[in-house]
Amino acid sequence: MKDLTTGNEVKVIFKFTIPILIGNMFQQLYNTIDSIIVGNFLGKNALASVSASFNIMLVILLIVMGLTLGTNILIAKYYGAKDIEKVKKAIDTAYVFSFILSILITSLGLLTSNSILVFFKVPAVIVPTAKIYLHILLIGTTSSFCYNTISSILRGIGDSKTPLYFLIFSTVLNIILDLIFIITFKLGVFGAGLATVISQTVSFIGSFIYLNRIYPEFRFNIRNIDFDKDIFRLSLKIGMPCALQKLLITGGFIVIQILINGYGPNSMAAFAAAGKLDAFAQMPAMNLGDALSTFTAQNLGANKHDRVKKGYLSTLIISSIVCTFITILIISFSHPLMSLFVSDKSVIKIGVSYLNVVALCYIIYSAMVITNGVLIGEGNSLIPMLSTALSLWCVQIPVSLFLTNKFGISGIWLGIPIGWMAGFALRFSYYIWENRKTKTGHIKVNF
Repeated sequence: MKDLTTGNEVKVIFKFTIPILIGNMFQQLYNTIDSIIVGNFLGKNALASVSASFNIMLVILLIVMGLTLGTNILIAKYYGAKDIEKVKKAIDTAYVFSFILSILITSLGLLTSNSILVFFKVPAVIVPTAKIYLHILLIGTTSSFCYNTISSILRGIGDSKTPLYFLIFSTVLNIILDLIFIITFKLGVFGAGLATVISQTVSFIGSFIYLNRIYPEFRFNIRNIDFDKDIFRLSLKIGMPCALQKLLITGGFIVIQILINGYGPNSMAAFAAAGKLDAFAQMPAMNLGDALSTFTAQNLGANKHDRVKKGYLSTLIISSIVCTFITILIISFSHPLMSLFVSDKSVIKIGVSYLNVVALCYIIYSAMVITNGVLIGEGNSLIPMLSTALSLWCVQIPVSLFLTNKFGISGIWLGIPIGWMAGFALRFSYYIWENRKTKTGHIKVNF
């Protein structure tokens, strides 16, 4: 366990973030390896199928993570206050909630998979393979959800290294299984999905055993599960706006994906490949924001308000430096990076056009998610949700719809950074107003 309430803010946040960043890079890596192997050995239609189904599952996972985020923030807060009994209750509550949700989503997903693919306007030519991949991922939902819950629990108590170790092992296993199932056994898209599910299951089992053995005070005992209703209500108070925020983002993603699908398989494949690179580029800022949420919650639990402000400013500076470097890298090497995924020149050209637009505004994106992180760490998840509603649905989507009629698919790319700018402005304005309004100089705590 790691106490984030002492030590230099920059060093503490940076050291806590690094394992999260490396872990998420490995997680993204095995998704990317899927795309590279599928794109090169099974073709662009298979790549589009995998991308469409994976993105649907990612959207579902993000919504569930939003719902359970409240419990994870409470774990960090209780740990900062050194209330181990409440930490254990919050962990048990997270277990129960995640398990029930995963079963419900698996059942509903399998029953409505056809409708989901139709709703996303997946082209008919790739629906059969997309459905196969989606079903495989749905079957692995419980392992995926429970692994992410355990990772969040470990990070809430300051252990960000252990999830990294399991992800490294899982990534290597996924790559090996991809090669075996797709190249050797010729299992196609089914093989790619199977490799992913097996790898996720291994991560879940390993991390579950680790948590129970290394932290006996938090050991899972099915006969003595302490599902705390008060903690659950508090977690929903934080988690529901987070889930709604994810849902709003999901809805926005659906609109964008539908617009892109309308331009055909080439554009879908280009967005799938460029999206992988984009995810890598945005990852440092997202992980810094996640780390700041835990840092904020622990320090508010310890009643160290000034330390939270210093942590926020330090994280903004770190993320700005990192994003500037990433922007230069992406723009300089966009063509060869796209070539890793596909050889089709028209697909590469579309992907490069996307990267050259959004990469210029990564620093704005980073500022938005860092500010989002500190607000959620305070338990104030309502403002990020409202900011998302306004910036995404009142700015980005209308702008993208307007510009795509004038500039084609490039209009969609232009709307994305405009939405980021609006999202940051709204969050930062509230943060400044909140701190000025509080006469004591203390940040308002919402849990």
